[in-house]
Amino acid sequence: MKVRTALMMVSLLSLAPGAIGQERPNVTGISHLAIFTTDPAKAESFYVHDLGAMKGPDPENPAGIRYSFSATQFIEVLPLPTGSASVNRLDHAAFNTSDADAMRKYLQARGVEVASAVTKASDGSQYFEVKDPEGNKIQLIQPPAHPVPVSENSLSSRVIHIGYLVHDPAAENAFYGTLLGFRPYWHGGMKEGVTDWVSQQVPDGTDWLEYMLVRGPEKTGIPASMSKEALGVLDHFSLGVENMEKSVTLLYQGDRLTARHSQAQIARDRSNRDRSIACDGGAERKSEH
Repeated sequence: MKVRTALMMVSLLSLAPGAIGQERPNVTGISHLAIFTTDPAKAESFYVHDLGAMKGPDPENPAGIRYSFSATQFIEVLPLPTGSASVNRLDHAAFNTSDADAMRKYLQARGVEVASAVTKASDGSQYFEVKDPEGNKIQLIQPPAHPVPVSENSLSSRVIHIGYLVHDPAAENAFYGTLLGFRPYWHGGMKEGVTDWVSQQVPDGTDWLEYMLVRGPEKTGIPASMSKEALGVLDHFSLGVENMEKSVTLLYQGDRLTARHSQAQIARDRSNRDRSIACDGGAERKSEH
């Protein structure tokens, strides 16, 4: 997963009476990314030792572990289901909302299949799950009224964006843009004139979602030819840092960085002089800082 500084198709035909005038609750930012691992010890070393996250229990799933960067942003690490032969290591992505139940009703009124009620976690948070047009599992989560404070992290205390594999950005925009209010942020690629990434910013904050585009005959799902390593580059999260040079120095201290990382580089979004490095997450998932 890269680490960078920086700062469905759903049916819209059968709207319930009064749905058009229903106000959309705020979507304020990224909550978390939930991933699978086959090596919990290696995952813990990466998130705690290398990235400085705080380890804690998982209020949503007793089999999981949370690695928190702030009181409301974290990585949820889950055991890979027994017998799974898939290269996929992404379970779901989650965005914070001001009112989970109101959001659930808002999407339901617009033809989106949702649960009959929100789920309440042991920490007081409330959430529900939906699937975007390509079948990615998405959570809309309302943080607890009094989230548990997180110890100060010398590397980063902010997840600024997440990304995952996307085939059709126009189809995805029907969900993230038309329904949830995400707005275009930037798009670009490794080469001039080629779009490999399309970013959509949350409507009520500064975090963003990055569509990592793939091209091929498939319209949804993971291409049959894609390796676990390649998919781990597409499915990622990014930590924001204030000073790249200081962050790289910190990562080298205590042997945090291994040979599997990139050099610091200027991003291609042209909006600012962002710099980034990419490193292997060690938990079969990459990250950006």
